[in-house]
Amino acid sequence: MERYFGESTPKLGFGMMRLPKKLLKIDVEQTKQMVDRFLDAGLTYFDTAYVYVGSEEATRKALVERHPRDSFTLASKLNAWLGAFSEKGAKEQLYTSLKRAGVEYFDYYLLHALQNNNYQKYDEYGIWDYVREQKKAGLIRHWGFSFHGTPDLLDELLTKNPDAEFVQLQLNYADWEDPKVASRRCHEVARKHGKSIVVMEPVKGGALAKPPAEVQKILKDANPDASFASWAIRYAASLDGILTVLSGMSNIEQMEDNLSYMRDFQPLTDDERAVIRRAQEAIGKIAHIPCTACHYCTEGCPQGIPIPDIFAARNRQLVWGQLERGESDYAELAKEGNVADACIACGQCERACPQSIDIIARLQECAEHFKK
Repeated sequence: MERYFGESTPKLGFGMMRLPKKLLKIDVEQTKQMVDRFLDAGLTYFDTAYVYVGSEEATRKALVERHPRDSFTLASKLNAWLGAFSEKGAKEQLYTSLKRAGVEYFDYYLLHALQNNNYQKYDEYGIWDYVREQKKAGLIRHWGFSFHGTPDLLDELLTKNPDAEFVQLQLNYADWEDPKVASRRCHEVARKHGKSIVVMEPVKGGALAKPPAEVQKILKDANPDASFASWAIRYAASLDGILTVLSGMSNIEQMEDNLSYMRDFQPLTDDERAVIRRAQEAIGKIAHIPCTACHYCTEGCPQGIPIPDIFAARNRQLVWGQLERGESDYAELAKEGNVADACIACGQCERACPQSIDIIARLQECAEHFKK
């Protein structure tokens, strides 16, 4: 059954996760200016979460206490798996979030960040039935979930919970055919079930605001006046079944850029779609480690090396130029156990790899690179 209830919702949403900071704290005064500009442009959707430190309180100060409740819609999220949440602690998040945000109800409420290694917690704690009950009680107007798992799991969850009204997915043109993120396939599953979609990470954590040089040239040749972020956000907003596209704006300049093309949103033209396809092809040709994160290589690794995660850290640098992020990702892996330099060259990973990657040589390259 089609549940596309948000046809009148503006296509740009304000993600309140990456708010501006001042002396390591959220800059509420700048956030107020951003909120005002957003509302003045006729946009209404604000997204926060229990686990976004300081976000719900900042949302109250910048938005709720300064604007009529019927002038905006507000989303928040319940996280059942992060840290040491118990069933009681998880369910109490709704009431804490309502108090922090200063509202009597949430227009949209989400089970937060479901993926293959944590979705069981939401079953164990009875969270699906809990949000149904809270909707009946009037504390929630619409409920759904945000998702970072496989298309098969998404299909399973939507089949088991057909009354979920919407799903929040990571959709962007760089991840559209990425086998790990599987944006296209997840989008197809959601639409097969008739679900409206809230888009997260349309600019891939900011990476598509400064894409690889090859992509920059393609986009600038097509439209010298359009920002790189505008291509990414308009691409996501032009997809079928989109409720809104969240942009985690961190300053007034980003807000103004977003408003310049989303205040009066126009879907991509056929010519613009062709430009995006060329950009996607260019990304696919950039030298990188062609790992699909299938994890076949890790099942029999005697050293327990997280090979796909190591390759992902290096690809952040090779493809996106995110040198510091790649370094920090690798450092986190090193804290948890063996990394690239622990390889004993037994070869079991290469025998298992469906992509025929020279894993031993690639691990050695990663070890030498990250050691420097």
